Amino acid sequence: MNKIRLTYSTLAILLGAFLVVYGGYDDSPGAQLLGLLVVIAGILGVIKSRKKNSNQ
Repeated sequence: MNKIRLTYSTLAILLGAFLVVYGGYDDSPGAQLLGLLVVIAGILGVIKSRKKNSNQ
């Protein structure tokens, strides 16, 4: 379960980075904001899965 969550978090970080770059090319601040939020959510997911792993 922890590996799946870590994989999804990593994919979220990559997707968010893509949205930020694509939003920059498309001159769309909304896409950049969504990308930033997805990256932050992915980083938080990685941190939570690491904390759960260290507690067990």
